Amino acid sequence: MNSELIVDVRPSEISIALLEDKRLVELNQEGREEQFAVGNIYMGRVKKIMPGLNAAFVDVGYEKDAFLHYLDLGNNFNTLNGFTTQLVSDRKKTPAMLKAKQFPEIEKVGSINDILKTGQEILVQVTKEPISTKGPRLTAELSIAGRFLVLIPFADKVSVSQKIKTEEERIRLKQLIQSIKPKGFGVIVRTVAEEKKVAELDNELKILVKRWEETLLKVQKSQGITLIAEELGRTVGIIRDLFNSNFKHIYVNDLSVFNEVRDYVDLIAPERKDIVRLYKDEMPIYDTFGITKQIQSALGKTVSFKSGAYLIIEHTEAMHVIDVNSGNRSKAGNGQENNALDVNMAAADEIARQLRLRDMGGIIVVDFIDMHEGENRQKLYDKMRLMMENDRAKHNILPLSKFGLMQITRQRVRPVIDIDIEETCPTCYGKGRTQPSILFTDQLESKIDYLVNTLKIKEFTLHIHPYVDAFVSKGLVSLKMQWKFKFGKGCKVIPSQKLGFLQYKFYDKKGEEIDLQEEKEKISSK
Repeated sequence: MNSELIVDVRPSEISIALLEDKRLVELNQEGREEQFAVGNIYMGRVKKIMPGLNAAFVDVGYEKDAFLHYLDLGNNFNTLNGFTTQLVSDRKKTPAMLKAKQFPEIEKVGSINDILKTGQEILVQVTKEPISTKGPRLTAELSIAGRFLVLIPFADKVSVSQKIKTEEERIRLKQLIQSIKPKGFGVIVRTVAEEKKVAELDNELKILVKRWEETLLKVQKSQGITLIAEELGRTVGIIRDLFNSNFKHIYVNDLSVFNEVRDYVDLIAPERKDIVRLYKDEMPIYDTFGITKQIQSALGKTVSFKSGAYLIIEHTEAMHVIDVNSGNRSKAGNGQENNALDVNMAAADEIARQLRLRDMGGIIVVDFIDMHEGENRQKLYDKMRLMMENDRAKHNILPLSKFGLMQITRQRVRPVIDIDIEETCPTCYGKGRTQPSILFTDQLESKIDYLVNTLKIKEFTLHIHPYVDAFVSKGLVSLKMQWKFKFGKGCKVIPSQKLGFLQYKFYDKKGEEIDLQEEKEKISSK
């Protein structure tokens, strides 16, 4: 299996697509100004204690207070809190972890009233981003994640990933880490550390300890509610979690992000840094790699997947519901049971992909086509488990119920990807009537003339539908060429699969969209 990562950097957001054998399986979108990433560490302030929930609401700077449950305080909360108090009280000298006073572990079944007080400042880490009407979810058991290891201050325990199946390898890794880790730290060994040499693990451990020491310095300098440590950017974070020998290319269309990614790959795998490539073509990067088309076909309410069969995906506040339909396959002549098994097995593959692609979390209920033979129901269950083996999110799958329903729970740490793929007609705005399409190119020329001669914008890019681009590019002296002669070489025309047939968008040389209506209002108000 060949994996490719495509990074589309735009002025307002970064979009990251993971392809496996050219098939889109993960899509991440993040605003450039987004702050509440999973893994960020904050100095927060307790706003309200909720004894009935055995939890507290903590102010970390978000519009809604974040939620911290008693069970998320961590066994060593008292030690962490005491060390934090010591840090803040003496801002000139950083106490050593070795000399940190050890407090008794908190009770497994206790009351948050006994631990926290309103107005108290505590160190917390985001475990779930704000979702729907809820604020962020927090933990006070801090961790610093690397590629091979996760460092947990004050835990003083080594755990090895259960996904490493060989007992000998698990024992080797545990003994190795215990021999090199500093006192006062716990370590979780991740699956990708399997068969890694001591030098690689020791080097990463030192980097993680250094990051923790830098965090402590920021705590000392903090005043009130503050972002103390920021998780790696989403792009680098995904590479950290996914990078393996299957990665063939990483394409980035922005120089600064390209340098950031290349430096990180050079750090973790110097011999493979050349797989990171800067995309320089004028064509939108997602169009070049066929991602735009896959997004349009895979993220709607109805998703076709095989010979007319399709899924219907609904999202409610409580759960996601997926209905499997055979479509015109019901006419196949190989028997109802075999036909149902064939459609269900193909649906399992597509559903596993959809869960990753949309990052669907919480409870998912799948209504498969009814099958009467127990053997076939077991085959479907085994297939679903196999297809979800590559899913990084924690999940649990139950066998089919007697009603033919499969229940899945999947870890939810950020809002589900929601992309509206339906297009409102950009010309008639749903009224059903429009100007003759043959006059569309005249309208475009008028807009270009307005940009160049009225707004004095000499360098810009016009994005239009590929069919329209084919029309303006035809002939020896095409319309596109005529526009360059008339309005200058700064006029560039690029096809974009994201746009509707008679839709167009102008972008300035910085890549920011030019709102012609807004510009007209500015001119008229002068």
